[in-house]
Amino acid sequence: MGSVVTMRSYERYVLLVFLLSFVRNISSSVTHYSIPEEMKEGSVVANLATDLSLDVKTLNQRKMRLDIIANKKYLDVNKETGELYIVEKIDREYLCTSKSSTSCYLKLEAILENPLRIFNIEVEILDMNDNAPQFRRDAIHLDISEATPKGERFSLSNAVDPDVGSNSVKTYHLSESEHFNIEVQTGRDGSKFAELILTKTLDREQQAVHNLILTAVDGGTPARSGMVSIIVRVLDTNDNAPTFDKVSYNIKVMENSPIGSLVVHLNATDLDEGSNSDITYSYSLYTSEKTQETFHLNPSTGEITVKGMLNYEDFKIYDMEVIATDKGANSLSGQCTIKIIVEDMNDNHPEISIKSFQSPVNENIELDTVIAVVSVSDKDSGDNGVVDLHIPDNMPFKLRESSDNYYELVVSEPLDREKVPEYDVTFTVTDRGSPPLSDNETMTLELLDVNDNVPQFSQSFYTIRVMENNAPGALLSSLTAFDPDLHENQYLVYFILEKEIANTSMSMLFSINPENGNLYALKTFDYEIEKEFLFHIEARDSGSPPLSSNVTVHIIIVDQNDNAPVIVSPWRAHGSVVEEKIPRSTDKGSLVAKVIALDTDSVHNSRITYQFLQVTDATLFSLDQYNGEIRTMRMFSYRDPRHQRLVVIAKDNGQPALSATVTIKLSTVETAVKAYSDLTEVPLEYDIFSDLNLYLVIGLGSVSFLLLITILVTIVLKCQKPKPSKAAPPCRNSVLSERNSTIADSTLVSNDAYWYSLFLAETRKGKLVVRQPVPKGSRYIVSSLPRGTGLTDTSDSAASTLQYPK
Repeated sequence: MGSVVTMRSYERYVLLVFLLSFVRNISSSVTHYSIPEEMKEGSVVANLATDLSLDVKTLNQRKMRLDIIANKKYLDVNKETGELYIVEKIDREYLCTSKSSTSCYLKLEAILENPLRIFNIEVEILDMNDNAPQFRRDAIHLDISEATPKGERFSLSNAVDPDVGSNSVKTYHLSESEHFNIEVQTGRDGSKFAELILTKTLDREQQAVHNLILTAVDGGTPARSGMVSIIVRVLDTNDNAPTFDKVSYNIKVMENSPIGSLVVHLNATDLDEGSNSDITYSYSLYTSEKTQETFHLNPSTGEITVKGMLNYEDFKIYDMEVIATDKGANSLSGQCTIKIIVEDMNDNHPEISIKSFQSPVNENIELDTVIAVVSVSDKDSGDNGVVDLHIPDNMPFKLRESSDNYYELVVSEPLDREKVPEYDVTFTVTDRGSPPLSDNETMTLELLDVNDNVPQFSQSFYTIRVMENNAPGALLSSLTAFDPDLHENQYLVYFILEKEIANTSMSMLFSINPENGNLYALKTFDYEIEKEFLFHIEARDSGSPPLSSNVTVHIIIVDQNDNAPVIVSPWRAHGSVVEEKIPRSTDKGSLVAKVIALDTDSVHNSRITYQFLQVTDATLFSLDQYNGEIRTMRMFSYRDPRHQRLVVIAKDNGQPALSATVTIKLSTVETAVKAYSDLTEVPLEYDIFSDLNLYLVIGLGSVSFLLLITILVTIVLKCQKPKPSKAAPPCRNSVLSERNSTIADSTLVSNDAYWYSLFLAETRKGKLVVRQPVPKGSRYIVSSLPRGTGLTDTSDSAASTLQYPK
């Protein structure tokens, strides 16, 4: 809206007028300034102190202030420089709303004290072209009749521009149109408005609506504009007569057409709208009374229908003229001519007569055999008297003309009673009239049965599952066949085709009811002895000659859980207890025994799981429920009894489950001591809390305590200067450490059943002698040893490795 104005521009706009008159301490002069609207905040209007001949230095002391009369504070005075500047942007259109005057003033008073002086200041706000012309409505709607003469004028709403003077609306422009133009007029108040002038007559049928754009332009620099749409709707006048689709019509209608049947639908159109386009239909004076009595004309729709009976022999041609008239104030009309031609009708039906007919016949009748003889006739003449005879296409017969209007029905394809037991043959006779007339006659041909179909089973292979231990005479299944023939040709007899298996005939194992095909078992089957049977059953009809077919039957014996598991390992006599001996030094996870049970039932019923039924110590042994392996869960201790009693139950997966049990009595024994010839004596594990008497335990404990003290002192001395040690490689051998005055042992895993016995915690001439279970040929890691013990030193740390020979 506002424009940027520099300081020099301000000097051009500011007009200073001094009117000085002094009356003592109060000045009555008026200082006049002119500034444009929309100046930026902070812009300097003039140096008020200079213009009023005031000392800038005394402005603060004299408390100079600026009052605006009846307006908000748009201006203020800088007391340091004496400059009059803009405080808030000034909008001239907001400040001076009156359009009667082109001038707009802002009146101020500059007041100083000591001595009191008041200066009147008048600031003229000059208009800038910051507003575009605007119309009061978005669109102007005009309704103009197409009969309006050329040169007619129509008033249009004028545009409003808040600016004044040359910045207000100056002219109007209209978009291009061959029917309209405008003329710009000036009002008494100087405002501009436009009048719309019709330059060419309108035709609603060519263009019903005209869309124009009116543009208002002001006189500012640059010029601003505003637009409004002018929508001219052309009103209709009755200037078009109705017209028919055709000038003349030739219509053919059959005689004997029913009353009310449609002959023709006339259609006339009128380009006008409203009542000017509403049409009524009527006969003209040139239409005869006979025609009007025979045909009815609907005045609203233009439909002509049959009103009286049409007879070709009485009247062949009807002429008429129809008028279409609109409902305008000055009605207009159009007309057309219609010729109705009555055509002759084929009103006699042809006739058919059956002269000979043979039924029933055998289904195996020979081809080309004559079944029937028929004749046809028609009383009409010409094409209406020419007749054609035919039968349905989907039948195994054909017609053969024997003489004029005589036809024979013969067999053209083989017949099959099982597919179609009888045929309804329809003879249809049709003349060649327009429209054609026809007649028909239906006869039923029955077929007699011949034994030409073998019995058929529903399946080519039967699989029958029989649960073992079945009751003799139990029904296994019903094997029935179907024969589509009739009577004795479909009566079936069933029997088993003999087949011996292991010198046993199938008829000794199974029987079949010869009448209904029910199959029975003659004995009880045992899955463990007989698992399946395969034989054939034949079905034979009673025709002549008889026909037969057979089917394969597969009997599968289904297992029942009728066999309990049998424990085969560990072996024991019936009812006896299995005794096993194991070393007390057995490690954790060692295999103690393995229970194996067998079940002769099928796979599902023979799936066996193992469980402890009784166990002396549940924390000492574990049992794998699938493979029956009994392993130690920990090492034996001195508290564990020497004898352990384990009762294992083997249970199958049948319903209900069957089981067998075995009792295992375990006895623990001490490991035999063997000497091993080497520089270092290495024994296997020995339980320090064995069955030695109390004195031996106390003595061995004392020696162990002294050895522990010695080892601790040695370790303390050795560790005065600690060095980083390398981690011992993981192996399956024992690691000795300080524990209970001994070198501790870890769990050893070995598949070798041969063990050595070693002594524990004894030093001989700088060599360490240990008693510990060690697998033959394995490596033994000893930790926390002082240097010089005679072992191979593998690092700078207190870790040495001893390799035992195999």
